[in-house]
Amino acid sequence: MRSVNQHESGALAICEAAPGTANDEVHLPLPQRKPFRAYRLLALVLILRPLGNVCLAWGMKHFPQVLSVNPVPYLRALMNPFVALGMAALVLGLLTRMALLSLADLSFVLPLTATGYIFSTLLGKFFLSEQVSLDRWLGTVLIFFGTALVGSTSEKTTVPAGAPASIS
Repeated sequence: MRSVNQHESGALAICEAAPGTANDEVHLPLPQRKPFRAYRLLALVLILRPLGNVCLAWGMKHFPQVLSVNPVPYLRALMNPFVALGMAALVLGLLTRMALLSLADLSFVLPLTATGYIFSTLLGKFFLSEQVSLDRWLGTVLIFFGTALVGSTSEKTTVPAGAPASIS
């Protein structure tokens, strides 16, 4: 029998009665998986990071001065709307990646967020008119196959501390 219990912190837990027990006895929380939330956050990271990189690159390529040790040109570069948009997208991408890491293992997140390199290569080629060599395309294809392999695995392999072990 399943029931919904409210923890003292206000969180809801779906519970299931242990086999062979009466309804008023021990209830074990069912494991809660959030794969769709993790994949939505992953998609957001994969949009924000390449977008931020291309905006930053576009703004800096159209900046009239080469940056050096002097901090004044950096401050001027920050006034470029593309640079500012790129930095904002990269910061939001970092915050989203932090949220993603709270849901999934690093060994799952890191290779899949590397898919952003594929998108960045495509954006560089088509929006920034960069020349992408055969070696870079081969590297991009290897990243694609690696992320496809990792993406076929479970997003979480560790059990959080204090969580009950699953019953077989």
